Amino acid sequence: MTIYQDFQRIVNQIAANYSIPTISEVYFPPFFKGGQPKEYEFIAIKLEGGACGISFVLLADKEVENYELIAHSSFLNTDPVILAGDFGSQDPVKNMVGLAALNAICQHIMKSNQDLLDVSSDSLGLLNIEKDQRIGMVGLFRPLLKRVESLGADLIILEQKEALIKKYPQYNITTDPSLLKDCDSVLCTSTTVYNNTLDSVLTHCSPNSFISVIGPTAGYFPEPLFARGVDVVGGTYIEDSDAFMQHLRDQTRWGKSTVKFCFEKTKYKGLSLLSKPNSEH
Repeated sequence: MTIYQDFQRIVNQIAANYSIPTISEVYFPPFFKGGQPKEYEFIAIKLEGGACGISFVLLADKEVENYELIAHSSFLNTDPVILAGDFGSQDPVKNMVGLAALNAICQHIMKSNQDLLDVSSDSLGLLNIEKDQRIGMVGLFRPLLKRVESLGADLIILEQKEALIKKYPQYNITTDPSLLKDCDSVLCTSTTVYNNTLDSVLTHCSPNSFISVIGPTAGYFPEPLFARGVDVVGGTYIEDSDAFMQHLRDQTRWGKSTVKFCFEKTKYKGLSLLSKPNSEH
């Protein structure tokens, strides 16, 4: 079963036990050929009641017409569960929207169960990085590079883009995933879930490695990742969706509209414990 199918099971489980609000607002940034500037990297879906979900805009230039077509579609008052069913679609635009809808649905449940969210732990700190350890980084986390290096660890960065090897010669960047096998801990970008490469990455990791998946688009429940051997999932919880949507429109920092959270496999209570009949909502 693919990770997409596992997330679809979570959506179906939530929809069977909770009343999911309809969509009240969407945000699609302009499309930029050659890659999105940092301030235009995300789409967002907001639900009635305030829950909000995001997804990266990671599309090839040839998708510009499909993107602009869907960006001008009317999603207002529609069911996000239907859109979430497109997560994993062969259509990259639908896949992108499906992830945002999945995150919005999960964050709707998180809003009423915030005791689930650990907002005090640092997902990077949970790696327990020590001097002379070998750390694998799947995806170039530029804000975290100096922090990992300051701890005295040996850092290996796995990237798909060979151009980054020339751009950052001071770092040990490789396109060879087999080098992850000797890493004590592996830090993966949540984009590996979005583009369905996480399973492939995990096959190259040692069974004894401590695996973390982090990133702003990891706004979902972690069961599919924990089932695959991931130890920590760190994402972004959108506390103030009105302010957040305005930040997206203004291309400004998210600030206090969001908070980082993490799920630890050893402490996670499980989504099944939250199930309640629709009649209670």
